[in-house]
Amino acid sequence: MPEKRWSYKPTPSTESVVELSQAINVDKALAAMLVQRGITAFDEARDFFRPKLEHLHDPFLMLDMEKAVTRLREAIENGEKIMVYGDYDVDGTTSVALVYGFLSTFYGNLEYYNPDRYEEGYGVSVQGIEWAAEQGVSLVICLDCGIKAQDKVTLAKEKFDIDFIICDHHEPDDTLPDAVAVLDPKRKDCPYPYKELTGNGVGFKLLQAFCTRTEMPIESLYEFLDLCVVSIASDIVPITGENRVLAFYGLKKLNENPRIGLKALKEVAGFTTQMNIENVVFVLGPRINAAGRIKHAKAAVQLLLSDDYDEALEFAHEIQKHNLERRGHDSRMTEEALAMIEGDEWLANTAKSTVLYREDWHKGVIGIVASRCIEKYYRPTIILTKSHEKAAGSARSVAGFNLYGAIEECAELLEQFGGHTHAAGMTMPIENIDAFRLEFDRVVSKYITPEQLTPVVTVDLKIKLAEINPKFYRIMNQMSPFGPENMQPVFATENITLKYPPRVMKEKHLRLELFEEETGAILTAVGFGMAEEHLERLNTNKYFSVAYQVDENTFNNKTTLQLMLKDIKYS
Repeated sequence: MPEKRWSYKPTPSTESVVELSQAINVDKALAAMLVQRGITAFDEARDFFRPKLEHLHDPFLMLDMEKAVTRLREAIENGEKIMVYGDYDVDGTTSVALVYGFLSTFYGNLEYYNPDRYEEGYGVSVQGIEWAAEQGVSLVICLDCGIKAQDKVTLAKEKFDIDFIICDHHEPDDTLPDAVAVLDPKRKDCPYPYKELTGNGVGFKLLQAFCTRTEMPIESLYEFLDLCVVSIASDIVPITGENRVLAFYGLKKLNENPRIGLKALKEVAGFTTQMNIENVVFVLGPRINAAGRIKHAKAAVQLLLSDDYDEALEFAHEIQKHNLERRGHDSRMTEEALAMIEGDEWLANTAKSTVLYREDWHKGVIGIVASRCIEKYYRPTIILTKSHEKAAGSARSVAGFNLYGAIEECAELLEQFGGHTHAAGMTMPIENIDAFRLEFDRVVSKYITPEQLTPVVTVDLKIKLAEINPKFYRIMNQMSPFGPENMQPVFATENITLKYPPRVMKEKHLRLELFEEETGAILTAVGFGMAEEHLERLNTNKYFSVAYQVDENTFNNKTTLQLMLKDIKYS
């Protein structure tokens, strides 16, 4: 991994920082971070620090919402069978649990369905429609997919007389499916003011609108907010606007009174402390995802819908088993992938991209392995495996590089592909792999810059260690939930030395006592996995700079502030 570069966020104007600092009575460093996030006035700061569910937008601002609610009410009044259909990932399974779970509190003629990742693939499937027809379904509520299912929605309508309400958040094509309602804030003709909802979030807006029209108590819907935050965290969407409100109250529900399935999953994962967005991403998300990656997403929905703790624990243990199997595949495949790179001189030393293929790799884990390879070889990466006599691939990018655009330039070698700037999927004939590897690297080499091949640490502010105290941490923490577009702040401090020699924990982690001579401040810092790279250099460099996040550490019932190191640079 090349040495990281530090990218500093633009410094806000002194005038705006001073004004906000005085208006809300916080120090200038905290005010500067708020200004960086677009918060410059007292009212904006109040709403940011104190999110309220009343801040959620009117759901009827979303195009087709009135049509969707009218058709849903009609189905319920006429006793029609409704099927809730969702994708097999975390957003899809939490969406199904949300909509099915809410409707089932007062209506019984319901089914739910998640496609099989390997047999049916992503999105609305013919098998799913045929199964719906066999069950006598006349309305499908489609969540986290469907926006590009024009042919499937037409098939359902013309052959089986099944209507669709689509709740999606992906970019639509120019032609939309012929559904009763297409709810997607990314529709070009949709005036909805917030565009970054998850599929689960669009489903939530449908139910919010339904409550409004039927005068059902909205509090009954708020009982499902823990599912919303799991979706928001795991789908890596911006934690701004409505997502921030839903995440804030979702975490509150998750920590104070989670649904039985999530409580069981936390217990099986051995997680006992308060959850934040990062914990959801790394503890709950992978386990829920593992059901669809290894076996079938239905197990995740059954867990999330369970109202019996013993039953929920059984489902949670089953999902934990899938997750352990997923981790086994992940670990083995990552080792094999890195060995393939290191054993190929061109790949290891010349290529600007990584494209690897093995026919026995597990299709459900190839995206994770692509990300793991980027941790060591920081460049656009595609991992391929054999699926239905084709090569199926999952691609991941590095910061600032348009992966989708590069793949698009290789389209003549592919059978199909889709995705966005940072992640994509594709299939190709197996005999095209070698040609694709060379062509993709040619395209990447043409466009990628040296900066894009260097991992970045984005720094919010330079501060002194002496500025960090319990009040600073407490106010900073009120800026949470942290996540995309509202990341936990990263600070940089220069001209630091060590109070004592560095300590190594578990042979690979660093524990440092940082000393700021100018102010006399001393703070403990921990650098996970940093011993090999930095131990010797710390022993031979008296002064250095650190980039870090501020956190708390509780040991023997005593809580102290602690710095979590992101990188170290030497004078």
